[in-house]
Amino acid sequence: MFATGIENSYPMITLSDGSRKRVDEMEKCGHYKRWKDDFDLVVETGIDVLRYGPAFYKVYEGTGKYDWSFVDEVFAYMQVKEITPIVDLCHFGLPDWLGDFQNPDFPNYFAEYAKAFAKRFNYIRFYTPVNEIFIAAAFSGQYGWWNEAKADDRSFVTALKNLCKANVLAMQAILEVQPDAIFIQSESSEYFHPETPECDPLSSFLNQKRFLSLDLSYGYPISVVMYEYLLANGMTKKEYRWFENNIIKGSCVMGNDYYITNEHMVHEDGTTSAAGEIFGYYVITQQYYNRYRLPVMHTETNIAEPNAIRWLQTQWANVRRLKRDGIPIYGFTWYSLTDQVDWDSALRNDAGNINALGLYDLDRHIRPVGEAYKNLIKQWKSALENESYVLYLKPPYYK
Repeated sequence: MFATGIENSYPMITLSDGSRKRVDEMEKCGHYKRWKDDFDLVVETGIDVLRYGPAFYKVYEGTGKYDWSFVDEVFAYMQVKEITPIVDLCHFGLPDWLGDFQNPDFPNYFAEYAKAFAKRFNYIRFYTPVNEIFIAAAFSGQYGWWNEAKADDRSFVTALKNLCKANVLAMQAILEVQPDAIFIQSESSEYFHPETPECDPLSSFLNQKRFLSLDLSYGYPISVVMYEYLLANGMTKKEYRWFENNIIKGSCVMGNDYYITNEHMVHEDGTTSAAGEIFGYYVITQQYYNRYRLPVMHTETNIAEPNAIRWLQTQWANVRRLKRDGIPIYGFTWYSLTDQVDWDSALRNDAGNINALGLYDLDRHIRPVGEAYKNLIKQWKSALENESYVLYLKPPYYK
């Protein structure tokens, strides 16, 4: 699947004067006014799969109460344009009435919303119930940047367990309505490099912690270190066992997101900084695949001009190598269709800075990387459809 996405983050942030504001990227990027143009551009580029999610906070007005007016219109138009959506139901924020990710009632309400969506759009098969759980929990509960704006381990674990439970309950609810649903989990692929030997213990801890969102979502047995960490920060044994008893891996594709900011250098004072591309998507995705043994999709990547075309080529080469090495990889995504706004500050500053990350700029003019992606799809689509797979077997050992 060749894909792109409409950037639809909508977290709450705290401004410098202490006031609170919701950041809605679809509004900032002009999607609400130009959504037909955006879908037309998807088709024009040769893309047939779109990561897309209605604004959860706008649609879900309360238990049993929904505003489907905009959603009905856009999904009907996608059907006309023959665009296959991967529906993103929760992207970094909640409706005002639900508060934030510390709310223990959030998972059950979210499952209600997911089921209502699946009933209304019962032809849709592909879902990302909760986008980038690890990032949502870290930015909201550990770094103090979004939503609850907490900065401690207990708040991180609380956000994490609520987000993961919401993710699993939503999958269960959708499967009740659409038994053929496939869940393409978009999750940030992280790695932590030790700067010195003294940093090894913390790096090891962080490299286990990075898996927690998928460990819980997929019911993967975690290490003693991580189990003790979760229990020490508010998760109960009963809550952990719930994830072990609610596994839906059989309907899942592991979506791995990779940016140049996903690898980190760990310093002796306990801080981390961006390390740039050291291992790259190929190595890190192999680590995730070896852990979960699920089909893979490259669900997000981008970089700003003037490095975008080179980055596109690099990511595609990584995807091709994984596929040739026998890892079942189902798709590739340049994220997003248009430029974004204020992601240079992780949406914390409401400054209106345009980030040149899209296939198209905000005037809907194609960027060089858009042309490159368009050509890549044209060149590779038929080749992939006709590609034969050869299984290379090692010779058997004889005694």
